[in-house]
Amino acid sequence: MDKWKNDQSRYLAINATDENWGMVVTTIGCQFILPQGEYPSSHHPEQYNLKPQTGRVLNEYQLVYITQGSGYFSSQSCKKRKIYGGTMILLFPGEWHNYYPDKDTGWDEYWVGFRGSYMDQQVERGFFSKKEPLHQIRLSATVVGLYEDILKLAVQEKSGYQQIISGIVMHILGTVYYKEKNNSFSNVDVIDKINQARIIIKQTLEESLNPEDLATQLGLGYSWFRRVFKEYTGVSPVQYQLQQKMIQAKEYLNDPSSTIASIAYRLGFETVGQFSTFFRKREGVSPTKFREMMRLPENIEKE
Repeated sequence: MDKWKNDQSRYLAINATDENWGMVVTTIGCQFILPQGEYPSSHHPEQYNLKPQTGRVLNEYQLVYITQGSGYFSSQSCKKRKIYGGTMILLFPGEWHNYYPDKDTGWDEYWVGFRGSYMDQQVERGFFSKKEPLHQIRLSATVVGLYEDILKLAVQEKSGYQQIISGIVMHILGTVYYKEKNNSFSNVDVIDKINQARIIIKQTLEESLNPEDLATQLGLGYSWFRRVFKEYTGVSPVQYQLQQKMIQAKEYLNDPSSTIASIAYRLGFETVGQFSTFFRKREGVSPTKFREMMRLPENIEKE
């Protein structure tokens, strides 16, 4: 079967309930451009029509995944660049952009359009930027499968389908962020050191290992270790250690045979009061209150 026969596109109806969800999907589709083929290959509504000679501006976000071939991309915030299979393009509302396949290679393209407060917030918080619209996530059958799932659900149009397909878009966004974040750490030895550090921290919670000593144990300078650890995990070694202590404290509190005093000392706190202050600051309730909240009501039998 010729590739072009598989081209598909859907433009979706949206109601007020969908808008209240925080994200709505506006369009989903795919097109497969053969070498020397016409681009775009099929007719689209005027507001979506992309003319390589002039580009376009959309009033929504789009995730355009190029899985095969090569071509070119440019936008108001990004100079013209050559792109290849494995590139995810993130388009922004109100941002002029242009992209098209190389005549010699063509390309395979999947797209999904969406808008809503959820994505607006992710952009405001710095997770995604107009200045960096190209994301190298390589070829992923899983991501292609997510696009295909959206298309299948959009065709069926069952009740509540907007909510599930917008959730899939969030999944794609999370995958893009995760893959690019990890791709930026190409030095396997560095990643191994960070993972080793996390294991040691988890194993020494009751010893309150000093992060400087941990860096020395790993044969690293502390300043460099702290910076790279935070870049990779999002928190400093000290913060990570405190997070793990909090997780362990909750596990101990679920054991009725452990007193709060014994938990405090096991986790390296000098006094019960110090432990209670630490716990309340992070959980919003005292250890005693947390333990009460975790208990089953007396009228419910434990299985």
